[in-house]
This record gives sequence, structure tokens and C-alpha cells, in this order.
Amino acid sequence: MSINLDTLTLAKGAHDTRADGVCLLEAVAWFAGQEHTDYPPCVSPVLAAFGRTWNDALDDTTRQTLRPFIPLLPGTADDGLDLARSYLALDWLVRTYTPAFLDAAGLTGRAAGLRGLAPLTSTGSVQVAGPAIAAVWAAARAAARDAAGAAAGDAVWAAARAAARAAARAAAGDAAGDAVWAAARDAAGAAARDAAGDAAGAAARDAVWDAVWAAARAAAGDAVWAAAGAAARDAVWAAARDAARAAAGDAAGDAAGAAARDAVWAAAGDAARAAARAAVWAAARAAARAALVPVVTELQASALALFTAMIHPEPGPV
Repeated sequence: MSINLDTLTLAKGAHDTRADGVCLLEAVAWFAGQEHTDYPPCVSPVLAAFGRTWNDALDDTTRQTLRPFIPLLPGTADDGLDLARSYLALDWLVRTYTPAFLDAAGLTGRAAGLRGLAPLTSTGSVQVAGPAIAAVWAAARAAARDAAGAAAGDAVWAAARAAARAAARAAAGDAAGDAVWAAARDAAGAAARDAAGDAAGAAARDAVWDAVWAAARAAAGDAVWAAAGAAARDAVWAAARDAARAAAGDAAGDAAGAAARDAVWAAAGDAARAAARAAVWAAARAAARAALVPVVTELQASALALFTAMIHPEPGPV
């Protein structure tokens, strides 16, 4: 049976057979006349990593917007362009993705600094960008600490803060961002080694990529928390207060001091504490997601253009 791109419905995840459904990469294998797999050998591993992650992170309706890519992906394997694709992914992460969250966190000057970097198209340009990215990471980390507030002094409240921060990062771990991180991570090392003429050169190139990649991702993560921190923090306090009231009574729940809050948690049973943590997590995630919706929506559209550009990139210096 031949594939009909007009009526095809892309589904999440890998599937045992085509009768069970197909994801983007399984549809590409079908279109190319290859065996059923979500790792079709005809597709660049950079593009495949991007496509698999993006497919699974999108909701069922938005996932169907990926169907036009199906006929464009076959033939991209071994075309000598994976290094250029990797640089496009890294450049987007540093000069588009991270600045978007820095802006949302109020770090507009830092965001402008990253956007003003020269395009990351070579090892040299990545090395030059390294100090600027490290400085942004430090600023984002400081902003994230400020956003967390001084409320989380003891172990329980520190755990609540950590849950809220993780929820904020998860809320911003949108399909576009996750897909590009996957592409950059999976392909950068291999592509760099392929381009390097000797082992020492490959090791040096990998070190540069690893340092910049790690710093950019950490900066983006801290900026995410700083951007969503106020909303998530307020939600954490509201959820924890309500849970404390349920666990230990209104009088303790209304107590203003840290000592009273500690007493509430000490008095509450394991089940009550678990319920409170669950409430904190749910509230933080919902608040963080709501606060970050505009940024995530903007980045989804940007990533669509990036994926298109990565299919047929211009070869560049290494």
C-alpha cells in the first residue's frame, strides 16, 4: 500500500507496524520505500534527531503540520551537510532560543548581546562566543536565584522551590526547543569529528562544542525559571498553604512564621506531605506554562523555519 500524504495522520512515538500508526520518520521510511523504522537510513541523523523529538513533543493536531517535510527528508543522509546543520542548530539555540527567554526574564541587554554575536558557523566563531555565553549564564543564574526568593529556607520549602523550578523548565521544554537540543546534541560531536583531520583537532572541536552547548542550555534553563519564577512562586505558596491547612488545620496553615510552617510539615503525615508536594508541583507547572506561552509560541514558528533551512543548508567553514 502506498502512502497518501493528504490523508496520513502522524502519531506519537515509534510503532511496531504501519498498521499501528506512523510518526514523522516512519512516514519518511514509508515514502522512501524502505522497511518500517523510525531510523530510516536515507535521512541525515541530525534531521532525524530533530524530527523524532519534535514529532513526539507536539500535540496531535500540531503534529500534522510536519507532513510537508516527509518528501523533503529522503536523500539527506551522507550528503556532507551534517556539520552545517549542526552549526545551524547551535546558532539557533544561542542566538534565538536563549535570548527569547532572557527577554522574558527581563534580561534584555543580555538577550541583545547574544543576538548580536556573529553567526556560529565555525569552530572559531563558537570559541569567540564562549565568554559571552558564559557571562549570560552567570546573569541568568543570578536572576533565577532572585526569582526563587528567600522563602525556601528549610529542606521542605527548598524542595518546593526545586519542584517549581523544574516545572518551569519542563513547561518551557517545548517541542521546538527539545527538538533542536536533540539535533545539536546527537550530531555535533560526530559531525565535528568527521570534519576534523586528526584526533587532536577532533578533541579540541568537541571540547569547544561541549562547553558552549552546556553553557547555552544552562543559561536558557535559568532564564526560563527567572521568567516564570514570580508566577510559579506565587502558585507554590498558594498550593502549599492550602495543603498545609488540609494537613494540619487552618490555624497552622495561616501562621505567618517559618517556624509555624515547619511545625505544620512536621505534624503532617507522609500522605499529607506527598499530597502537598503534588499540589505544589501541579500549581507551579501550570503557572510556569501560562507565563511562558508567548515565548514558546514564538519559538515554535522560528523552529519550523530552522528545520526547513537545515534540510538544504549552505556548506560553510569548519
